[in-house]
Amino acid sequence: MPIAQDHGDLTSQLLGSPLWHDQFLHDAGIPIYDTPLVSVGGGLGSFTLVDVLRICGVPASSMRVVSTSDTPWQTWEYLTRVSQLPPLERIRSDAGARPDNIWGFPSYALQEAWQERSPKLLWQVLVEPILSDFFSPRAQTVFTTVAREADRISYRDMLAKGQVRMVRRRAGGGYFTLFTPPAGAAPTKRVAIRSQYVHLAVGYPGLKFLEDLQRFRETYNDYHRIVNAYEPHEHVYESLKARPGVVVVRGAGIVASRVLHRLMDDRERYGLRTQIVHLFRTFVTGPHGPGARMRRPGGDGWAYQAFTLPKSAFGGQLKEQFLRADGEQRAALAKVVGGTTTPKLRSWQEQLGRGRSGGWYRPIQAVVHKVEPTPDGRVVSFISSDDGTRGRYASDFIIDCTGLEADMAEHRVLADLLEHGNARRNGAGRLTVGENFEVLGTASGNGALYASGAAVAGNHFLAVDSFLGMQTAALDIAADLAERGFCARLGPARSVSQWLRWAARRPA
Repeated sequence: MPIAQDHGDLTSQLLGSPLWHDQFLHDAGIPIYDTPLVSVGGGLGSFTLVDVLRICGVPASSMRVVSTSDTPWQTWEYLTRVSQLPPLERIRSDAGARPDNIWGFPSYALQEAWQERSPKLLWQVLVEPILSDFFSPRAQTVFTTVAREADRISYRDMLAKGQVRMVRRRAGGGYFTLFTPPAGAAPTKRVAIRSQYVHLAVGYPGLKFLEDLQRFRETYNDYHRIVNAYEPHEHVYESLKARPGVVVVRGAGIVASRVLHRLMDDRERYGLRTQIVHLFRTFVTGPHGPGARMRRPGGDGWAYQAFTLPKSAFGGQLKEQFLRADGEQRAALAKVVGGTTTPKLRSWQEQLGRGRSGGWYRPIQAVVHKVEPTPDGRVVSFISSDDGTRGRYASDFIIDCTGLEADMAEHRVLADLLEHGNARRNGAGRLTVGENFEVLGTASGNGALYASGAAVAGNHFLAVDSFLGMQTAALDIAADLAERGFCARLGPARSVSQWLRWAARRPA
């Protein structure tokens, strides 16, 4: 039972102590609840772990997911929507990468072909990518299937709403997860969960802005003309419908391609006269990469790759190569096979071609030195090319498509873990974890702290920030927890029986 006190907030003793005694929280008046395992985040990373653990026989009452989100797909749905990937559009993911189905069978392609009575989709998977583009599921399909699996495993019974402030080791073993519940949901400002195991799946800390654009926004307090593709910016497209305008797009990855697709779709659908200037920092002119085996196609400024990483990163030769490599080798290999890429889709290539030939889409390799406002309410980008040529482009809007912020210091929980939890950074600047995804240095008695997702990039497994990557981490964590006696091992018999329950939509 929780301890009712009047104050219930952090004290200087709690803030300064890397190891918390139960009495510290009693003295502060912070209620304590007991749960064997806590997952912090509440996104698809948390969902994937508790899904696997439910399949391994852990009751919902033994786990809590602490999150500000109501559903595990909420943040991902928001990011896809604002980055111009509406629910009915197809995402950049393999047919078998199903967050709701650890077995990957039936694949999204088979499910969609059955539902739509379309053997054409099965043919697409059979001949991809030689005779067709890679199949990928619609975003809405992911939302729907994850929602169904969340109901099956009683996800809502595990959800504890609140903003996690920190995770600290407990004297005697285990951890305290301290969070701020919604106003009126608890008698005190803070609540603590005492657990033996903690899992962190906190995603990205926030938006990543190019320095010159961030400086402009802060200097001129202008968040209207300079926008990030991962923040709401529908006003840009609505303004261009009302009158002709010029847009500068920065970035060369999947998000940049989606933003360009939206701009070009609107231009063709509504008969607009939008002009697009696309600034590339690195302009790819053809196939590139070290050696014949590592080369990938490219051209017109873009580096092309069907998925964020090659399929062998999930369970093939590249996965084994990354596992055996040391820190420096991993960093170099990740740069070669990852980096900024986008799929080479036929319909989108045709759009770009029409834009280049029509003169309303201008791809340019350049370095931007500064961005300034103009007297007529526009913004001007001052650039220089590799040959020393300088120029300037005036535009109505600039859309920054360079991605999300991955620096752990920007995330409160991760920063506190580095300062007080004995966690350490790896060569990529993320959390160092072992092959079971336990955060090295954070062990507390018989307890263990695990992490998955973007926060653990650069360790032994390359593809952590993906559907299959999160499932791989969840399976490895579950295997370690089975060794510790927390859950059953996921052997062949249990796997088959649980797949049958999944197929029949029976509770886990």
